[in-house]
Amino acid sequence: MKQPPLKTVPYVDLDRYMGDWYVIANLPNALEKGKVGTLDRYVRRPDGKIDNAFLFRKGTLDAPLQQWKALAWVYNKQTNAEWRVQFIWPLRSPYLVLDLDKDYQWSVIGHPKRKLGWVLSKSPTMNEATYRGILERLGKQGYDASKFEKVPQKK
Repeated sequence: MKQPPLKTVPYVDLDRYMGDWYVIANLPNALEKGKVGTLDRYVRRPDGKIDNAFLFRKGTLDAPLQQWKALAWVYNKQTNAEWRVQFIWPLRSPYLVLDLDKDYQWSVIGHPKRKLGWVLSKSPTMNEATYRGILERLGKQGYDASKFEKVPQKK
């Protein structure tokens, strides 16, 4: 059965959104397998695009910090809640802001096919009640919330 399109948040203030976001949980995928202490860093460029760095450690929180660099840009300029991210040219992936704390302390990112998803936070930990609420709302959007796995972070 085909699911309805994902609903993004009504609006994202890009200046407030920029900065470091710890990956609290994700839907496991091949590229992130075995990576811990993961973090997304967003920095606006003068041309309006966004430098997107994915920082991570392999296997253990004591491993050396590594990073992959990507370029992102706002696809829906009315809401700023739909981006495109490109780690490797010419591959581009949708980035949908599905849920966002009013104080920009946490965010939830989805993908139209619901095979990718991330719970992000401005701090390396998240209140369990907040996390459960996020998973509940993801379930209402058609995600299998039980498949999200927490990512170990340095506290």
